[in-house]
Parts: sequence; structure tokens; C-alpha cells
Amino acid sequence: MARQFDFWQDHSDIFLAMAYLWDRRKAMEQPDGYGTKTGDCGDTICIYLAIKNGSISQVNFELEGCLNTSACCNALAVLVEGKTVEQAWVINPNDIICFLETLPIDHHHCAELTAGAFYLALADYNERKNQKVTPAFPA
Repeated sequence: MARQFDFWQDHSDIFLAMAYLWDRRKAMEQPDGYGTKTGDCGDTICIYLAIKNGSISQVNFELEGCLNTSACCNALAVLVEGKTVEQAWVINPNDIICFLETLPIDHHHCAELTAGAFYLALADYNERKNQKVTPAFPA
């Protein structure tokens, strides 16, 4: 008979730390980029980005979902904070999965959902940055 998975003993320390970290789990008042995505599983992630001088200085998120998705969101933040926006575009679900070490295979979709919401936040940032503001001149 196969041994049953022991959540506390069989998960990596990094997975456990990311799953239970709450510091980033809050909205950002005026984000430079924002993305939200709902997965087929019903989890919804809202990603908020603060970007200074072309680098990601802070990632916050709101989440209606499972502990695995929370771990993925925190892992994403660790992986991208301090990177330039261009460098951040190459982060993918597999990077999140590898970072966490013990994300269950049946929850790899949580990493895909997290990366998808993040890409939407990056695209939102790029769109905001590229919008041209026409100065208003008195008639």
C-alpha cells in the first residue's frame, strides 16, 4: 500500500512559506498595472503591480481560491520583484512550479492561472504607459 501524502512533512519549506504568506495579499490603491483572471477551477486572482524606473518594485494580489494558488501568487512576486518589465515577461508557469518544488501536479493549473493574471497586469501597464495624453489648451 502506498504511503499517504503528509502535507506538513512532504511539502518543501518554500511551498509552505509561500502558501501561508499574507504580506502581499491586498489591493494596491493606484497600481501601475492590473490584471484579473478566473480559472476553470473557479479561483480568481487580481494582480497589482507597482513599477518604478521600468522595474517591478511591488506585487500585491487578491485571491478567491485555494492554498496552492496563494502559494503560486507569492512565488510569482518573489520571482519578479526587482526585475525589469522586459525580464518579467519571460516568467512562465513552469518557473513558478519549479520555485515551489512541491506544487501538486493536479494543481499546476494554479501556476498557469497566476501567470495569466500577471501577463494581463503587464499588458495593462504597457497600455497605460503607451497612452498619449494630449494637453488641454485654452481656446
